[in-house]
Amino acid sequence: MAEAIEREAMEYDVVVVGAGPAGLSTAIRLKQIDPDLSVVVLEKGSEVGAHILSGAVLDPVGLDALIPDWKEKGAPLNVPVTDDKFVVLGEDGSMRLPNALMPPLMNNHGNYIVSMGNVCRWMAEQAEELEVEIFPGFAASQLVMEGDVVKGVVAGEFGLDAEGNPGPDYEPGIELRGKYVVIAEGVRGSLAKQIISKYELDKDSEPQKYGLGMKELWEVKPEKHREGSVLHTMGWPLGGEAGGGSFVYHLDNNQVYVGFVVHLNYKNPHLFPYMEFQRFKHHPMIAELLEGGKRIAYGARAISEGGWQSRPKMSFPGGLIVGCSAGLVNVPRIKGNHNAMISGKLAAEQITEALKAGRSSDDLIEFEGTIQDSAIKKDLYPVRNVKPMWSKLGMLGSLSLGGLDMQLQNRFGLSLMGTFKHGASDAEMTGKAADHKEITYPKPDGVLSFDRLTNVAYSFTNHGEGQKPHLHLKDDSVPVDINLPVYGGPSARYCPAGVYEFVKDDAGKDKFQINYQNCVHCKTCDIKDPSQNIVWTTPQGGEGPNYPNM
Repeated sequence: MAEAIEREAMEYDVVVVGAGPAGLSTAIRLKQIDPDLSVVVLEKGSEVGAHILSGAVLDPVGLDALIPDWKEKGAPLNVPVTDDKFVVLGEDGSMRLPNALMPPLMNNHGNYIVSMGNVCRWMAEQAEELEVEIFPGFAASQLVMEGDVVKGVVAGEFGLDAEGNPGPDYEPGIELRGKYVVIAEGVRGSLAKQIISKYELDKDSEPQKYGLGMKELWEVKPEKHREGSVLHTMGWPLGGEAGGGSFVYHLDNNQVYVGFVVHLNYKNPHLFPYMEFQRFKHHPMIAELLEGGKRIAYGARAISEGGWQSRPKMSFPGGLIVGCSAGLVNVPRIKGNHNAMISGKLAAEQITEALKAGRSSDDLIEFEGTIQDSAIKKDLYPVRNVKPMWSKLGMLGSLSLGGLDMQLQNRFGLSLMGTFKHGASDAEMTGKAADHKEITYPKPDGVLSFDRLTNVAYSFTNHGEGQKPHLHLKDDSVPVDINLPVYGGPSARYCPAGVYEFVKDDAGKDKFQINYQNCVHCKTCDIKDPSQNIVWTTPQGGEGPNYPNM
């Protein structure tokens, strides 16, 4: 069908997909270098920042490099970190890890507690002042190919019906073509996934690993608020069932970010990450903080955790992949926004250099050398073993041996352990239901903890009814015939938005139901489904969550 559709085309020097920190940094730097370049940024959210979900404690090194006078220009970095704690939780108590024993890279001095959504909104203003065109509500749904080269994307297609055919209000979308295309979709982006597969960009990499990050924004009582305070925890309630941890960040206006991350390589398919998050808030330390407060917003997002050895090749014929689409998160620091910005800046410099040399739509293979020589490698390479050590040795082994490895590399540039491998993907790590114990979770109390559907309402998610669902099954029979009997139907639990459930039909038989309207675009299903049968694609532009101050 797509080949027969006639579309208008718009030509640009550079097309950027995604208005996150990486995409906006690319666009800003392109126009800083050459104001005459035509640059467009496509954003699937209803506005810039609507789909941005991050902790976030921001290391300003990326902004320093991109916009050195960001303070004078009013960047929303208003809450410097004043207090930094690392705590191991037990069910009823806690043990603080001395800051002096933590590697220097874990120190948050000089960083800021921010809403990355608001930071991206501000960055979009800076880009528009440079005459970058930004199209919010434009989901890039297809690649435009000429032979083996990516020449652009199709964006702004609306009105497909439930079967994928044009409905009465169908709009075919526009081809946005560029001399180069930059993919900055964030974690597990649908176009990045296609490009990585098509060009085998990950053939020399370890499997990418992921975590599921869930976050709530709370307003707490003034006497409990500690502006600038940062808390990271590990341990309870996950115990030995899964890796992960939490963050609690006190921003301004008596507001607190409460977040929980579960590594998606867990084996027990009965694990319910969302309920682990809700249970966490009942720990005495957290409950005391939240008591008397109110939840304002909720969201969830996958996090790339594979590290340096899981990066794909970041260039392809016709463009570059930047930011979290390439997996540039520093796992122990729980930070990737600074690397996203740096990668976008470097991509812009690589592209402008190529354009000045008369090159267009090339595979900019020299970009790998640029990344190797950059601050990104200096940040990611010393911590490359933390995630695989945690997976192989558990929390305590990772704390001791991983901590030693980071200390040696930071102080002496020396590692005695080489580079650990991840081995299997997160989907492959999922065990059979019969081999693991079921887990009983306490019922949410509606005060500190909440059921999924109630919380999803606080993500302000919206998807139009009657359209083609953006969540596809490769084989409709797999959920009931394989995933339910073999793995216990884990999609009903790993999704933090209640999109998937098993129900009984009129004949009393099991039926797999997809409530795509609930989707918060976290991509966990695309990652964790043990049969790799679920494919996440972009819905119509402007749909999905609308995160405020997140």
